[in-house]
This record gives sequence, structure tokens and C-alpha cells, in this order.
Amino acid sequence: MRHSRRAILGALTSAILPLLAISPQAQALAHEPGGIAAPSEQAAGGSEFGVPTHAASRRPSVAALNAPTAATPGHPPHVTYMVKEKGVASAYVSIAVTNLTTRKLVISAQQGWIHTGKLLSVRWPRSATLAAGVYHVSLNAHDSHGGNLERSAHASGVVTLTVKAAPTPVAPAPAPAPEAGVPTPASTAAEGAVFPVRGTHNFGGPENRFGAAREGHIHQGQDVLTAEGTQVVVPFSGTITTTSFQAGGAGYYAVEHTTMGFDFMFAHCEANSFAVNIGEAVSAGAALCKAGQTGDATAPHLHFEIWVGGWQAKTGHPIDPLPYLEAWEKDGAS
Repeated sequence: MRHSRRAILGALTSAILPLLAISPQAQALAHEPGGIAAPSEQAAGGSEFGVPTHAASRRPSVAALNAPTAATPGHPPHVTYMVKEKGVASAYVSIAVTNLTTRKLVISAQQGWIHTGKLLSVRWPRSATLAAGVYHVSLNAHDSHGGNLERSAHASGVVTLTVKAAPTPVAPAPAPAPEAGVPTPASTAAEGAVFPVRGTHNFGGPENRFGAAREGHIHQGQDVLTAEGTQVVVPFSGTITTTSFQAGGAGYYAVEHTTMGFDFMFAHCEANSFAVNIGEAVSAGAALCKAGQTGDATAPHLHFEIWVGGWQAKTGHPIDPLPYLEAWEKDGAS
């Protein structure tokens, strides 16, 4: 009987031990391919597939970095910047300027702790200067948690600045000698010529000068920019020879043949503002019209021409009116 019990116990042990050696989770699925089943719960001390181990850390980024593309040598130009970071009120910022030719740092401008989300101007060191060359202006930043500036293709925090030497001043060309027999600006002013615009005015820029390029021709007069409706007067005594209208050019205009031999042409007058008639004798300072922008004009002004040998005559030609206008402006009534 004793031997029989031992035999039975041995048989049971041999059957149970292999089953205990394999955990249910490690048994191969009987009807599913691919091996063993993955655990349904995360084991202590590990991480579950597809779940991030920690949230992505926040970092400051560039919201703006604005600098001119070109500047002149000397103190660095005005540059503005903005740093942003969600949930962070301040960041430490520095600006570096590197010479792209030598690859050397030439300026380090520490901005210190600044407010995020605000557009600020770079505070350059007082002694900072830039010579002619090409530079990179770089923004660097970090927050109080040690997060460094995040850069991207659209917000790299780097701009290029080109510093160009100022052009060498060119001495103005000497004024051309006056034509023989043609009255000079000083002599016409001495004889009582007056400035043709009775109000605030200026001579505009290079495009308003005598000889400026125009489509198919050159500018044959000098523009006197003034307000709409400003009174235009006759600079010198003479006779009105023309009052007419040209839609694609001079607008309402008048021509005077003066007693000194010049012909004056006045263009872009306001409609219905002529105070003279053809054939009328006029004296210096007499009302002629009001300044406007009729014809081919984009702003109110007087277009004034001076002709020697007759206005639009085969023997005539225009001369630069500006020296005469400046002489009359100084010595005449304006």
C-alpha cells in the first residue's frame, strides 16, 4: 500500500510541475498567430507602448527680429525683437553681431531679463560700432528653467545686415555760363521781377527739376509745389500771348512775352481761374491764375518755364528757371 501511494504522488507531481512553470501571460495563444499575448496592464517601473514618458519641455521662441537690410558705418542701427513662451513671463536675451567675412563676434549686447510677448529695442553698448561689411545679427535667449531658444526655418532669430560706406561727396558741377545777351537772375531781380507763387511753396525733388527725364522727352521747366488754389502772379511786365488747355499735359496754361525778352509759360492752373486774356498787357505782380493740378499732374503745383527766342518757336529754347526763381524768392515778393 505504501508503494502504491508513493507511485500516485509521483505521477501527480510530474503532471503538475510543468503547468506551474509557465505563467498564464506567457502561454502562447492557441488560436492567434504572433506568439504570446502582451500584458494588459503596465508593469511597475516600466512604460506602456504609445504613451510619452513626459510632456514636451517648453522653450522660448522668436516672435520678431526686425533690422534694416542696409546701414552706414558707425553705431549699430535700430533693431527690435520679441521673445515669446507660453506661461513664462520673462527670458534672458542677448544679441550677437558676427562679421560674415572674418566669422568673428564683433558685438555682444546683453539685454538681460526681459518681458516676453513685448516688442523691444536692442540696447547697444555705447562704444559699439560697425565698419563696412556684411553681418549676422543673432538673437539668443533662455528661460529660468534652462530652456534655450527654439529656432525654426521661419523664426531663426538671425537676420543679415549689410553696412555700406557712405558715398564720397561729389562736388556740384559749376553753373553754366549765361548765354550772351540773356538777362541774369540777379539783373531780373534788380529790375523788379517777383516770385510767381503767393503762398507757402517748395521746389520738390530731382523729378521736379529742369531736365528731369519724362516719357519721350525731358522736363522743360521747374515745378513749384504749393497748395491748391494758391494765387499765381506775373513775375515781370509783358503781354499775354496764349491761354489754352491741354488735357494730357499742361492742363490750363498761359504764356507771357515779357519786356525783358523772355517768354514765360505757366501750367496746371485751376479750371476757370484765369485772371488775364490773350493780348492783355500785364505788370509784375498781376494776378494770372490759381495753382491747380489740371492736365498731367498728380499734385497741385505751378509748372514754370522760361524761353529764350520765343516759346515753342523754331529759334527758341528753354533755360533752367530755378536760378531765376531762387533770385526772385530772395529779393522779390513771395
